[in-house]
Amino acid sequence: MSPSPRFRIAAARAANRFRGNKRGSAAVEFALVAPMFFALLFAIIETGLVFFASQSLETALQDSARTILTGQAQVAKYDKQGFKKDVVCPHVSALFDCANGIFVDVQSYPSSSGFGSVAISDPVTGGSFVDNTKYSPGGPGDIVVVRLFYQWPLFVTGLGYNIANLSGGKRLLSATAAFKNEPYS
Repeated sequence: MSPSPRFRIAAARAANRFRGNKRGSAAVEFALVAPMFFALLFAIIETGLVFFASQSLETALQDSARTILTGQAQVAKYDKQGFKKDVVCPHVSALFDCANGIFVDVQSYPSSSGFGSVAISDPVTGGSFVDNTKYSPGGPGDIVVVRLFYQWPLFVTGLGYNIANLSGGKRLLSATAAFKNEPYS
């Protein structure tokens, strides 16, 4: 038993109306694509911001390490907090909370042992940052390693994109410079 001709005609008309009616299809398509689009957009923005902050930290380190390299920090007899406050913080951009967030690690080694004797510890243990930083700028001709650390908060980690290397949705940014002090007097 075939359907009645009236039913066929009515079904064909309904199908034609459905195919011809495009109102709302763009909104439905956007609703399907928008979450993935915005997640990708925010992940790109956050990754770019992390790279920019990391480069800013590197620049601040290079500017600050020069005062140790030339002996200015040793002559001024800076301690760890004084070096951070007077030398590092003026070079840090507005991206960072210098007073509470920047960690400074300065370690020196005798030049007679060479750069092969430099031993750097990992500041991340079990997903947490361990503050075992020191301040030893060394003397003329000593090998010095200066490191800056900052725990950068991440916001897009909940969307499936996670570049955190610390617990609590943070990424540890670090900058390192190794050099031999100039023979200052």
